Amino acid sequence: MQNKGYPVDWLYQLKQRNNIASIVGKYIHLEKKGGKYWACCPFHNEKTPSFTVNDDEGFFYCFGCKESGDVITFVQKYESCDFPEAVAILAKNAGMEVPEFQAEQEVVVKKQAKERVLKLLDCAYKHYQENLYLPQAKPAQEYIKKRGFTRRELEDFKLGYSLGWTEMVEYLRRQGFTYKEMLDAGVINNKNDHYYDVMAERLVFPIFNAFNECVGFSARVLVKSELAKYKNTAETMVFQKGRVVFGINLVKALKQQQGIDRIVIVEGQIDVIAMHRAGFKTTVACMGTALTKENAKELKKLSQNVTLCFDGDVAGIKATTKSIDILKEEGFNVLVAVMPAGQDPDEILRQQGKEALEKIINGALPPTDYLINTELQNYDLTKADEKGRFAMAALGHISKLSSRSEQEPYLDRLRLLTQIPVDVLRRDLDKLSKDEEAVKHKQQENLPEQNVITARENGNIRAIRFILGSLIFKKPYINTKIDYKKLLPRYSAIIEKAMLGIPVSSYFDYFDVQETPILNECLNMGEIEFKDGNERYFNECVWAVASVELYAQQSKLAEEFKNAAAQDERMKIMQRLNAINKAIRERKLEEFYVR
Repeated sequence: MQNKGYPVDWLYQLKQRNNIASIVGKYIHLEKKGGKYWACCPFHNEKTPSFTVNDDEGFFYCFGCKESGDVITFVQKYESCDFPEAVAILAKNAGMEVPEFQAEQEVVVKKQAKERVLKLLDCAYKHYQENLYLPQAKPAQEYIKKRGFTRRELEDFKLGYSLGWTEMVEYLRRQGFTYKEMLDAGVINNKNDHYYDVMAERLVFPIFNAFNECVGFSARVLVKSELAKYKNTAETMVFQKGRVVFGINLVKALKQQQGIDRIVIVEGQIDVIAMHRAGFKTTVACMGTALTKENAKELKKLSQNVTLCFDGDVAGIKATTKSIDILKEEGFNVLVAVMPAGQDPDEILRQQGKEALEKIINGALPPTDYLINTELQNYDLTKADEKGRFAMAALGHISKLSSRSEQEPYLDRLRLLTQIPVDVLRRDLDKLSKDEEAVKHKQQENLPEQNVITARENGNIRAIRFILGSLIFKKPYINTKIDYKKLLPRYSAIIEKAMLGIPVSSYFDYFDVQETPILNECLNMGEIEFKDGNERYFNECVWAVASVELYAQQSKLAEEFKNAAAQDERMKIMQRLNAINKAIRERKLEEFYVR
């Protein structure tokens, strides 16, 4: 459950007076087919319409990129603004007065502090940008000239310069900001009661989020110094190193203008700017080489296709391997551009030109090919023991492929490399897969009870999704005898709203749908045509979930019976066990009936 700072009833009225089809229709061309409106999605590039607007239920969904939401969400995404800004746009459209933001006091204070920090950072980056063109910024100007940055890149990436240790501090004070606000924004630091600019005398790269808000800085030293070459803003309320992506604002704008097919990820800011200058406009970088799950979630909003283009050194190879796992877990289609040893994209562009880098990117490898090639560099295949170790290392990568048809071509390649018979490799692969499953099973056995419940529910996720979706969309075949909160305790908050019969669009007011994947998927089920026979399927889903719980109770009671010493205790356990056994045998659901 979330608190968005405005009364839920008022948000409902806001959406009632901002018909979603009318609002979306102001931004993109909609065509009505059947009971829904269709269009080419504004959030990803496509030629055949897969973006739908459900006017009756008040939400949109794209079958292509999976974006979804209510009318407020649409305005947020299209206008690249936050929730209160989207609310203000719609309230103005409907001639409604926006009520005072009335979350808990802690939330209100945090919101106000965040707004103040963002305002300060906006002011700071623009001042750094102005400094870059002053005579005192000669070191930065010479570095920019050496790198070949054009005025276009300087404007696109808002590069700036810090003139000294106190100039920015004094400037921000004149703009009415306090020392505490500067500290909160990560712009200054304090030593012996003296405040100083943490980016002092460096070339400054503002870091923007996907909404084009400056959230922090990275800066490069320009003269020989004992100081670190690069320095990033410390963690703040708006800047978390593992969440920000350098250049994401430009890639998002490009996607909205013409669509994009693939994102290229490089290591540093200089590489990003060089890539953009060479025409690779969908290039971004994470802060440092480490890509995180949070980075992946941000990038997935732009494209599911990614090419990794990290430096050709040990650190770059290590980062690539780690990034592959994270991106694959998040459902990306990943390719790996193999850089020459010890070189980065900027060097390739300066020394060999755009065509050389284009050839490297166009020749990017699937992840398993890249990982096997990387393993090859670590072993001498003329030695029998190293050949065997290489085979097992390669099989470890092959085992992560989801199907035998994907694995078989790599087994053939491994046979050619090692001369080990393919049936032997296949047996080792099967054993490796079984060992991995055994480890997962053992880990699950050692989980706390709530985590075990979670794991069991994850195994029935399709059934759970269909049950929740049917409740949300008020399907007539729902068995009203069942206490669904008892059946699915983890989802009691969603079930409670479903039983109240709230409109589908209101779920976006009560919950953070984007951060609740199963609810997001359930809401999108409204775009699936429910056909004859769903009553039977619904009942099968209910039994699938209920039976898992009954079998768990059966196992637990059997263990209790084995350990019980007193005869009367054993009799009570046996009675309960017999009732559970009968329920399983006859597929009875009384255990989950409303009491």
